[in-house]
Amino acid sequence: MKRIAPLLFFFCGLFAQAQEEKPKKYFSLDASYFYGTILEHNPDIAHLITDHPNGFLLSFNRKTYGLEKWESRYNYPDFGYSFIYQDMKNPYLGKNYSVYGHFSFYYLKRLLMFRIGQGVAYTTNPYDAETNYQNNAYGTRFLSSTYLMGNIHKENIIGGLGINAGVTIIHYSNADLGSPNHSTNTFTFNVGLNYLLDYKEHPDYIPRGPKEKYTEPFHYNFALRSGVNTSGVVGSPRLPFLTLSAYADKVLNRKSTLQGGAELFFSRSLEEFIEYQAAAFPQKGTTGDEDAKRVGIFVGHKLTFNKMSLISHLGYYVYYPYTDYVEQVYNRMGLQREITDHWWASATVRSHGANAEAVEFSIGYRL
Repeated sequence: MKRIAPLLFFFCGLFAQAQEEKPKKYFSLDASYFYGTILEHNPDIAHLITDHPNGFLLSFNRKTYGLEKWESRYNYPDFGYSFIYQDMKNPYLGKNYSVYGHFSFYYLKRLLMFRIGQGVAYTTNPYDAETNYQNNAYGTRFLSSTYLMGNIHKENIIGGLGINAGVTIIHYSNADLGSPNHSTNTFTFNVGLNYLLDYKEHPDYIPRGPKEKYTEPFHYNFALRSGVNTSGVVGSPRLPFLTLSAYADKVLNRKSTLQGGAELFFSRSLEEFIEYQAAAFPQKGTTGDEDAKRVGIFVGHKLTFNKMSLISHLGYYVYYPYTDYVEQVYNRMGLQREITDHWWASATVRSHGANAEAVEFSIGYRL
């Protein structure tokens, strides 16, 4: 025991030293009330726009001051978690409860703040063939949700307390995980308060060092993307899909990477849709033997924040035998996380204009 005790003190001392050397993190809170209107992006949801939705938004934010180099590159952004409660002010839509991860970026000497949040929403009154057939916006109880916020944002006016006001757009969609799926977009005005926790201890921003030129040679990526979706027909089943992607990327600097390549799409929902069209509408010329495979080419961009990246792709189906399903041009947006130097994972939404076809979960390898 006498020999063990000094070892215990030694390791406890190392642990305490490691804790002391770990840089302190700084946080803030903000809360806003919002009031707005549902935008009629599709005439099919006109009957759901009957009043002005309202609600509130709560956020927990981690502040950055340049302790890591990527923070100063983006002018010291915040990142954290948000919660939104929204009363849609329509009996068929009900109320939505949402949680998000978000990034906030600052401009004009940190007076102007832009935030993007991505998350999941729970809706209290989704489509039901018998009890709520009027709700053609939400075909499932759980929805994908995105919000964009632009605020005048002033911190630490009095004792850590500040104010914020601006506009927010909140999007809800089930991304074809169920049908119907016409979605909603709410444009709101918001006003609220923000508060810096431990405001007296927040440090000054560490100035950005000299700009360093950075680039890398071409890299090659292989990705497997999958998930489930429906054909878009009310009552159609959720079926799996698989996408095989191969593309090259070129790092331009610490922030931006250009991408370009090709991918092969297999979709059980498209096969189901072809069979449905052949049986239900034979006069349209669908035989049921059409090829459901698609081949696309795309170009894209990756915006990197440390190990996280925002990816955006624009593609075109060069092989698309059955063209009555979705548009021939597609886009993809989402988040990618670096796992190791070679492996990465992502969650993205593939859409055709405002029509989302699928939420894709991907695993990739970068040579």
